[in-house]
Amino acid sequence: MSDPFDFQLRTRLVFGAGAVEQLGHIARELRFTRPLVVADPGLEKAGHVERALRLLDTAGLDPVPFHDFDVNPDSDMIERGRAYTAPLSVDSIIGLGGGSSLDCAKGINFLLTNGGTMADYQGYGKASKPLLPMIAVPTTAGTGSEAQSYAVIADAETGLKTACGDAKAAFRVALLDPELTLSQPEGVTSAAGFDAIAHAVETAVTKRRTPVSTLFSHEAFRLLSTNYERVMTAPHDIDARGAMLLGAFYAGLAIEQSMLGAAHACANPLTARYKIAHGVALALLLPHVVQWNAGEDAELYGPIVAATMNGAGGSSSDRLAEWLVRVRRAGGFPHRLRDAGVPEDSLAALADLASRQWTAAFNPRQLGQPDALEVYRCAY
Repeated sequence: MSDPFDFQLRTRLVFGAGAVEQLGHIARELRFTRPLVVADPGLEKAGHVERALRLLDTAGLDPVPFHDFDVNPDSDMIERGRAYTAPLSVDSIIGLGGGSSLDCAKGINFLLTNGGTMADYQGYGKASKPLLPMIAVPTTAGTGSEAQSYAVIADAETGLKTACGDAKAAFRVALLDPELTLSQPEGVTSAAGFDAIAHAVETAVTKRRTPVSTLFSHEAFRLLSTNYERVMTAPHDIDARGAMLLGAFYAGLAIEQSMLGAAHACANPLTARYKIAHGVALALLLPHVVQWNAGEDAELYGPIVAATMNGAGGSSSDRLAEWLVRVRRAGGFPHRLRDAGVPEDSLAALADLASRQWTAAFNPRQLGQPDALEVYRCAY
């Protein structure tokens, strides 16, 4: 507990059923006048964009929508957003949707205010000029991007994700309304929810974890682990959906301090090479990463497991891995990499990519190419 750390809450949290109705009031309170509303095409079809524009218009604002991007936004999509927005004189940005919308909003903000390309912002603190103020309105309980100062953007050529962070890229306000998550397809609910669980599990054990991040990791895991299966079996349970949203937010706060680990390092190449949804890739890998990490410390996961999985039968890592397999089944995910269409002869190349991912450096056990290959083979 003596290790130094620096922590600051940069995002105001507004939570509750119907919270989105405050969007216009909060935007005006922040002195927005012409906000860019970044929302993917699915949000437009679901009616969320129309509702947001109406709320902003009623508050006397002049919003501009942008939706020309896709899941896992890449550097080309961000540049497209910048080019579209540049002549429109926007003074603020609202990210509406899942992690793709929120990361896209941050990416456009970087380029619009500071110029260059997304590659210029890889790492942390590369923006020399102020960014436009932003509001996040997440419609999924997954990435926790609304709580982070990072944008995770794929390189358009390689497909691999890079993290671009800056304290100025944090949302001023996050509006968490569980009613907005009701429109999610079942597959999005399950994959996004597993992503949030993976965040809670990985942030709890990374080399970078702090006493503050540990608090958020553990509370995130408590909320997510006790409500994930409930949301899958009773999708209209607003209390369970609210708990998932809060859990994802808390896990996002934990990432700010502790970063992530081997499961994310191994998942990203699967998404880049085989278009496996990020949450699905994590579901395939995380149980094996837990067991592999525990090879050096059988009780590594003891503190995060203690509050929700007390009971006899094996070490804490065994119980956690078994529970993750159960959750993978509840989410309807493939059981093995081979079931997801990954060829066995690609594992060595995937392992090389995984070992060079930025999150690999924070894993509690060193992850080199042979180690990543071992994880892939266990998951195959």
